[in-house]
Amino acid sequence: MRKTIRGAAALATAAAALVALAGTADARPTDDWAGCPYGAVCIYPQNQDPAVAPSQIFYSYGAHKLFDQYGNHWVLNNQYGGATASLCTGSNGTGCGAPIAQQTGVYADLGPINSITLNRP
Repeated sequence: MRKTIRGAAALATAAAALVALAGTADARPTDDWAGCPYGAVCIYPQNQDPAVAPSQIFYSYGAHKLFDQYGNHWVLNNQYGGATASLCTGSNGTGCGAPIAQQTGVYADLGPINSITLNRP
């Protein structure tokens, strides 16, 4: 009888630990936003309003050159931890405008934009 009670107690403790760990792992949001994966910055096709499916997805910090992007596009920053993104007129991340905060987006004319930067917090 004692072995059964000890076994049940051990099982209950293990189950509680798993629930606690699962709760901690799910504490941060992991949702895609308009098809933009969590942790990424996305550019959507010209005049796609509302934003549904991105045409370009960026994950790594630093400057990324843009090619053949004209007219109005949604740019969504689905990063976390205070990371920002900037639209820049220079092809190597120079001449950047105001940072786009995490979990926000802009509808911008990308004609004069030649690069986008993903900025560390």
